[in-house]
Order: sequence, then C-alpha cells, then structure tokens
Amino acid sequence: MIVDDNDMMRTILRGILRGEAYEVIGEARNGSIAVEMAERLKPDIVCMDVMMPEKDGLEALLEIKAARPITEIVMITSNADPETVQNSIENGASGFIVKPFNAARILDTLERISTRLNQK
Repeated sequence: MIVDDNDMMRTILRGILRGEAYEVIGEARNGSIAVEMAERLKPDIVCMDVMMPEKDGLEALLEIKAARPITEIVMITSNADPETVQNSIENGASGFIVKPFNAARILDTLERISTRLNQK
C-alpha cells in the first residue's frame, strides 16, 4: 500500500513497485485514509510519507501497528532529522527512506523486508 499526499510521489512509487513483483493493493493521500485502508485491505507492507495533512505518517504508523502488528511499514520523507527517524523506528517502522530516492533504494529496502516476512 502507498501513502503520500503528493500525487506524483504515489505515481512514481507505483511505477517502481509494479515493475517488480509487488502488487499495489491501495493508495491513500493522508494518514486517516491510510489507517482505514490498512484495516480493510490488510497489506503486508505500507510505504508511507511522514508529513501529510489530517493525520501525519507517525500518527498513522502508531495506529496501523496497534491494529496490525504484522504489517511492515516503511517511512518515506524529505525530513530526515534524527528525531523523526528515531520516532519512526521506535514506533515500529521497518525502514526509513529519504526523498529524493531512487528505485534501487526502494527495492533494496522492500526486498530486505520481504525476505524477513517470508521467514516468519
């Protein structure tokens, strides 16, 4: 599942993922929609922006992990300050990707997470 308030970012991520072995089962433009969609769609992995309107990625991370601890969440942001990174990891994020990113960085991170999921 892809969560980002920027339409272009969602399009870029969707293109990267669909070119590989990943199925994008849903997209959301804010944390509120992401929480609802994660409950309904039960994704294995969520790629989520940190800074979004209504409910930011850190708030959505907490809610999604509380409801579905097995969902892996990768935070994606242009704000890579140490506090944001630390809060994300402490609250259950499986990875952290800084914008601007390239396809290799996204795919390497998701491959690592997918491998861990398959071992469970």
